[in-house]
Amino acid sequence: MLVSLVLGLLVVLLIVGLPVALAMAVSGAIGLYLYGGMGVLMGILSTTSLSSANSYELITIPMFVLMAEFVIISGIASDLFRSATVWVGRLRGGVAMATALAGAGFGAICGSSTASAATLASTSLPEMMRQGYEPKLAGGVVAISGTLAMLIPPSVALILYGILADVSISRLMIAGVIPGIIVTIAIILTVVLLVWLWPHSAPRGQAYTLREKLRSMKRIWPMMVLFLAVTGTIYSGIATPTEAAGLAAFVAMLLAIRERKLTKASLWHALRSSAQTTCMILFIILGAHIFGYFFTLTRVTNDLATWVGGLPYPPLAIMTLILIGYIILGFFMDQIAILILTVPVTLPVVMQLGYDPIWFGVIVVVTAELGMVTPPLGMNVFVVARYTRRPMGELFRGVLPHVWAHLLVIALMTLFPQLVLWLPSTMSAH
Repeated sequence: MLVSLVLGLLVVLLIVGLPVALAMAVSGAIGLYLYGGMGVLMGILSTTSLSSANSYELITIPMFVLMAEFVIISGIASDLFRSATVWVGRLRGGVAMATALAGAGFGAICGSSTASAATLASTSLPEMMRQGYEPKLAGGVVAISGTLAMLIPPSVALILYGILADVSISRLMIAGVIPGIIVTIAIILTVVLLVWLWPHSAPRGQAYTLREKLRSMKRIWPMMVLFLAVTGTIYSGIATPTEAAGLAAFVAMLLAIRERKLTKASLWHALRSSAQTTCMILFIILGAHIFGYFFTLTRVTNDLATWVGGLPYPPLAIMTLILIGYIILGFFMDQIAILILTVPVTLPVVMQLGYDPIWFGVIVVVTAELGMVTPPLGMNVFVVARYTRRPMGELFRGVLPHVWAHLLVIALMTLFPQLVLWLPSTMSAH
């Protein structure tokens, strides 16, 4: 009865528009007071703020956010898109395919989905509109390509999951590489299918010579340097994720200086934006810890894991229900909030079913990507709408084929976990 009351209060607070961090903190605090009185509540509140922030791995978040800010300042994303367009732009729908490739490349040097969507919207959307692409197709591919930043390392979502699940962040980030490639291919194949069914929706682009293609590669070396500074050093064991994050932020700053884009004003903006984003995430973690203590004291997590483990259904069926639950939550909640709120509850259940926690982290993030492009929240679609001035309904219809393709990818990785686990398993040799 008490657990139902506290969960109901959390839902009500979220519905009335209270920030997720405050909603979790208030409902958790009330639950703790009702369960153990003022002594238990004050004991937890007096230690939670320090324990929430006292994690060495949390340093990776401001560093990777700062790296993304410097990357945006340097203009590397525009070069990525132009190079991809030179290589595949002559095909029908080629600029849309180049957008997916640029999204994957930008995702490898930026951990923010909305920042990626905004950057792609400002670079690739004008080009597609100029060439006569159907706005629905153009907007849809930009919105879904932005989500790749949540999956391909460095991913803030995967770092948070690693901290919550107490698993190796190094292996978790490397586990996102192959799924990131699979999702990128799924986006490109969806574009191929759409332009085959409706040829009028995308024209053929300009053809380029081999010399022009090779020359365009010179502009993407900064991305390769950053990718090696992050994923390369983590995979090889040269650096921990925290060390790699600091190195990557420094290299991104040097690239911005090299491009002569880093001014006092842009540096201040990058530092302030990184601090704001980090404080928001830490505030959500604090609220989730207070709420999580209530769950721990009432043994909800243990009882749920025991109950699910005793259900007369195969693990795959239960796992499918859990993933459907995540998709539904994505319609209404922020992805970081979903991770922080649900992982402490669902992870013991998933491990009871015999699934690997690293595989589950990647699957949850891929599932959370759908929430970035599905109504009513769909933050990436809102970002694209701001740039295109097109109706929201049209853009949501444009992204729908990619949502179906995403669901197929999730099914594929659920049936074949080695697609996620193979690459991190090779790290043991280093």
